[in-house]
Amino acid sequence: MKEPVKKKSSSPRPTRSRKGPKKESVLFEYFDPSAQVVALVGEFNQWNSQGKPMKRDAGGLWKIKVSLAPGTYHYKFVVNGERWEEDPLNLHRVMNEHGSFNSIRNVGINVDGSERPTT
Repeated sequence: MKEPVKKKSSSPRPTRSRKGPKKESVLFEYFDPSAQVVALVGEFNQWNSQGKPMKRDAGGLWKIKVSLAPGTYHYKFVVNGERWEEDPLNLHRVMNEHGSFNSIRNVGINVDGSERPTT
């Protein structure tokens, strides 16, 4: 006996979009027990000081985890909505167009510029 032929659906299959590079969870920390509000700003959020508010622990350490694709990112901390600070825990920095420095975070990249293997 012959097997019945399955009819093909008239609607096309949805195409799978290719996923970009695997993102990593990156921790940013800033210590200022007297601060009321600290926000992380950078290229990853178009320097929007309202975009990434950080959370303060009891000792005054502000933290946030951000999911970032491999690359090099410039960033700063905005303290109390007005003071833009570079990351004092990160010695990697570059002069910006305002005459101050931006901190730099490499994600998924080795010191020599090559990409780290994904696990």
